[in-house]
Amino acid sequence: MNFGDFIPISLFICIAYAIKVCVDAMVRKRMVATGGSAELVASVLRDEELRRRHSSLRWGIVLLSVALGFGLIQWFGWQEITPGLVAVLAGATGLGNLVFFAVSRKLG
Repeated sequence: MNFGDFIPISLFICIAYAIKVCVDAMVRKRMVATGGSAELVASVLRDEELRRRHSSLRWGIVLLSVALGFGLIQWFGWQEITPGLVAVLAGATGLGNLVFFAVSRKLG
């Protein structure tokens, strides 16, 4: 594998993320500058914080379930990439998403 191929990909991801951060900051600045009510600004910031928290929870649960899928693969001693192996990883990812859905419904 040529690791030099990852440089343009990571550069693109960094540029896209920087643009997203700048646009979000400009939207917040305009919302405050146009005289948006304090309740509206507080509501938007509260919703963003909740979304960030849920995103972290989702990725944590999904990555944990994928790790368990890889652990099962190692435990059973599967060495070749087969449809069954891919199904275990896909199932682990789907199970992680379903667990997140259940947890997020209980949280709010």
